[in-house]
Amino acid sequence: MAKHGADEPSSRSGSPDREGRASEDRSLLHQRLAVRELIDTEVSYLHMLQLCASDIRSRLQQLPQGDLDVLFSNIDDIIKVNSRFLHDLQETASKEEEQVQLVGNIFLEFQEELEQVYKVYCASYDQALLLVDTYRKEPELQRHIQGIVEAVVPQAGSSGLSFLLVIPLQRITRYPLLLQKILENTVPDASAYPVLQRAVSALQDVNTNINEYKMRKEVASKYTKVEQLTLRERLARINTHTLSKKTTRLSQLLKQEAGLIPRTEDKEFDDLEERFQWVSLCVTELKNNVAAYLDNLQAFLYFRPHEYNLDIPEGPAVQYCNLARDLHLEAFLKFNLIKKRLDKLLDFERVEEKLLEVGSVTYQEEAARHTYQALNSLLVAELPQFNQLVMQWLGQIMCTFVTLQRDLAKQVLQRAEGSMAQLPHHHVPEPAFRKLVEDALGRTSNQLRSFQETFEKVQPPPTTQPLLPGSERQVQALLSRYGPGKLYQVTSNISGTGTLDLTLPRGQIVAILQNKDTKGNSGRWLVDTGGHRGYVPAGKLQLYHVVPSAEELRRQAGLNKDPRCLTPEPSPALVPSIPTMNQVIAAYPFVARSSHEVSLQAGQPVTILEAQDKKGNPEWSLVEVNGQRGYVPSGFLARARSPVLWGWSLPS
Repeated sequence: MAKHGADEPSSRSGSPDREGRASEDRSLLHQRLAVRELIDTEVSYLHMLQLCASDIRSRLQQLPQGDLDVLFSNIDDIIKVNSRFLHDLQETASKEEEQVQLVGNIFLEFQEELEQVYKVYCASYDQALLLVDTYRKEPELQRHIQGIVEAVVPQAGSSGLSFLLVIPLQRITRYPLLLQKILENTVPDASAYPVLQRAVSALQDVNTNINEYKMRKEVASKYTKVEQLTLRERLARINTHTLSKKTTRLSQLLKQEAGLIPRTEDKEFDDLEERFQWVSLCVTELKNNVAAYLDNLQAFLYFRPHEYNLDIPEGPAVQYCNLARDLHLEAFLKFNLIKKRLDKLLDFERVEEKLLEVGSVTYQEEAARHTYQALNSLLVAELPQFNQLVMQWLGQIMCTFVTLQRDLAKQVLQRAEGSMAQLPHHHVPEPAFRKLVEDALGRTSNQLRSFQETFEKVQPPPTTQPLLPGSERQVQALLSRYGPGKLYQVTSNISGTGTLDLTLPRGQIVAILQNKDTKGNSGRWLVDTGGHRGYVPAGKLQLYHVVPSAEELRRQAGLNKDPRCLTPEPSPALVPSIPTMNQVIAAYPFVARSSHEVSLQAGQPVTILEAQDKKGNPEWSLVEVNGQRGYVPSGFLARARSPVLWGWSLPS
């Protein structure tokens, strides 16, 4: 009995031990299953990414490259990171006792890389979905895309591209859950437990940071979007809210400039912005310098003396032409978020002041607060990378440019040395040669200036506009009274609006009495029409060039003939009424003012098509000149009584 009583407690105490060992075995089994699930799903996930990047993307080449870049984003970078990640996970299979701890360490090692690649993909995911929606509006294109996706990934079903695009987002959010499952099946006193805890926390932070980055990108995209708006559309967007916001910002800025309120200091951002401004200035300066260099090079290449016959048989000019030909044929053939951040900072400071004074803010003010914080965080995070990248590019561009310029100069000097040795002044020292060139250029410059002054003295013949029919007598009266320097012609119809304003038709000749009105306004001139006086707009007047009469033309033509061979010339008679399809000449020059008219030159042959306009007015004739048809004043046409062609005479 004693023995039986002694064994009974031992039996009761052994039962909990067996249950504990069984519980540990179950946890260990679940832990290994969780690790196996992590690795197996990672293999399937990576295989799906590779199908997207290789098979599907290669079969969608009919889509624009820009669309493919948005749809698949940086999927190649994700494949590279996850391939190394999977390789390290699979390496842990040979170390069962340390596997769980090694898995946790692997996640901690890849934390930063996973965040970097997945935040870029997640930020462009919404834009990719917008593209997918646009494809669904084109049935033929949608059927083509759907057929490709179902052929490669049958399980995608009717979701098509959307099924594939969301997979990376689902995977990065699932990592903390898989790690949590491994952690739940790990005993707290195990050495792997704290490592797994840190891994779970790290992957949760990765997802939080990705969400924040995505939100910042969405805020930034609102202010970086370039819209081509007309003035009407811009004005339509102005409302009371916009005016109030702009006024508040201006008021906040003026208070800061006046020292009434303190300015929010952000040393980190201010340093980054200063560096960005310097980088921007360097880029602009480099662009301008390269543009100026290319302009000078283009100006040099513009002169091709070797392509022209200079009629110089020998000497330096010929040698220069040969050098220019050699150089042309051989050597030269190888040759907005930062501003928005300031606006949002002013809004942020105003909201902060109200929060301190009142203790609460509205929903819109809280949104403005978050907008500034998002923009500022994004700029502080990305400006250093941007500045560094631009500086690297600038350095590479400068090195490339200097190398090209060095090679070009080397080629030019090599090819010029032979030609320069043949020049007559090649032995002259450089200072003396410079003086020689300066003297030669000075003499040439003086000759060119003299030629220019002589050329400018030769005025082109003035163009004249036609007179109104029947106004020759009025023009002669104004000419005899005021002289030719005071006569102006109306360039477009004038409708008088005031009591002293005149209403005049286009082509009317007037004489200027005063080039301003009684109030000193030089835009209104006092004129005389020969019958009425009044004011007209100065912008609708142009100086009138007097057209010589037919007698004066004949007199001038007679002066140019030999007085010993004077013979009566047939005088051109004005054509008040010209038969249809008659060959005449232009007695005076005429400049067309619209597409319905045609220009004439004095003495030019003209064919009359109709001796009146469409309203039956005989003062305008439809003519054909040099293959062009249009209306001209009938008074500007004349015909010779002799049947001999105008400008020719029969031999005696």
